[in-house]
Amino acid sequence: MPPLPIADSKTLVCGVDEAGRGPLAGPVYAACVVLNPARPINGLADSKQLSEKRRDTLALEIKQYAMAWAIAFATVEEIDRINILQASLLAMQRAVQSLPFTPERVLIDGKHSPNLDCAVQTIVNGDRLIPEISAASILAKTARDAEMLRLHHIYPRYGFDRHKGYPTKAHFAALQQHGPCEIHRQSFAPVKASQQNAAHGRNNDELQRKQR
Repeated sequence: MPPLPIADSKTLVCGVDEAGRGPLAGPVYAACVVLNPARPINGLADSKQLSEKRRDTLALEIKQYAMAWAIAFATVEEIDRINILQASLLAMQRAVQSLPFTPERVLIDGKHSPNLDCAVQTIVNGDRLIPEISAASILAKTARDAEMLRLHHIYPRYGFDRHKGYPTKAHFAALQQHGPCEIHRQSFAPVKASQQNAAHGRNNDELQRKQR
C-alpha cells in the first residue's frame, strides 16, 4: 500500500502519541489531537525535548485552541496481561475513539498502529516532524506525569514525583529496599527481580529469627 500523504487543507488530521512505555511503574497514556488551522500553536515539539514548564504551558494552549483532543490510558494490570506494546496501542485506540467525531486520517508516532476505522499512517519520529503528533505527545506526557505525581502521594517511598516510574538509579534503589508496590509492572524484568530479591530477604530474616 503506498504511503498516505501527510495532510492536506481539506482533511481532518489527527495526531496520536503515547507516553510511558519505558517506566517500571504506572499506566501507559496516549493522546490524540486535531489541530485547528485557524488557531496555530507556536512551539510544538517532541515532549521529551521540552521543559516541564513549557510542556504544561503548551498543554493548556492545545486544550484551548485545538479542534478536538482526547486522552486515554491502559492500566498496569492491562500492561501485565497483554504486554506494553499492546497496552500502548489499546490506549491509542481508546483516545481516538473518545473524540467527538471520527477523523479522516490518523498519524501515529512510531511503527505500530491500533485498529481504527479510518485511514492510518505510522511515522517514525513523528513527534518531531508532525505538529499534530507533537501536540499529542505533550498531552500524553503531561497527563501521565500528573497521574504519577498523584500516585507518589499514595506510594511516597519510591520517588515517583521525581522519576515518574522510569528506571533511574534512585528507583532501582527504592525497589531494592522496599520491593515492588501495586502499581509496578510485574511483567517487567527489573520488577520481577526486585520481587524475588525481596522474597529472598524475607526468607533470610525468617530463618535468622528461627535460629535465635
